[in-house]
Amino acid sequence: MSNLIARRLEQYTEKRPQEVLIVHIEIEGEPDEIAIFKGFSSSLMRPTAFDPDVPVLPNTAKILKIDRVASPYNPTQPDYLQQGLTWDSIQPLLSQVGV
Repeated sequence: MSNLIARRLEQYTEKRPQEVLIVHIEIEGEPDEIAIFKGFSSSLMRPTAFDPDVPVLPNTAKILKIDRVASPYNPTQPDYLQQGLTWDSIQPLLSQVGV
């Protein structure tokens, strides 16, 4: 996954601050979940670097699915808006907000 993809997802959440994206990815065969909210990304399963220039979504990551969740995010009872989106199926939403 390129940093452009990660940046577009972050920009989407800047324009839709009432949403959190939970991105399910695979990095070198290992699963990870990334929460993206108000333009910031953080791993839910691995340490996240303090330096915002260190990408949370590395170029080698493969997107498995993307869930849209209402903010505030409650991991024990998420309020799903949509689940199981693919990179292709989220494109219209990104286009709607101009990213």
